[in-house]
Amino acid sequence: MAKKKLDPSVEKFKEFVQANPKIIKEVRKGETTWQELYEDWYLLGEEDPRWDMYRSEETEQKESVTEKKDDWKTQLIGLFKKMDVNQFEQQIHNISQALGAIQGVIGQFQDGSQTKSTSAKVQPPHPFQFRKD
Repeated sequence: MAKKKLDPSVEKFKEFVQANPKIIKEVRKGETTWQELYEDWYLLGEEDPRWDMYRSEETEQKESVTEKKDDWKTQLIGLFKKMDVNQFEQQIHNISQALGAIQGVIGQFQDGSQTKSTSAKVQPPHPFQFRKD
């Protein structure tokens, strides 16, 4: 059996339906017919707001991801605008002091363990013996 070639507009409608699977679900539920959908598509075109409810979730997800990226950038810029430089410097200074205190405590523990071990060891002789009287 030879396949009948479809009208080019029907082929385009099929591609449109495949790109928007929610249309297929609506027809299967019996809420509309293929004929009605084709006529609306042919008369209104693919970009008509009537098709917004059928747009695929992927398109919606891409739009929401783009909005989230833009929203993140906007929030970051707003944060920098609201930031008080003097307060920021004060926080950095406080953190620096806290880290210095922690390093001091760690250094004390390290010095304490080294002095105990070095006092038990015998000091090596002075390397320049010939200068002694």
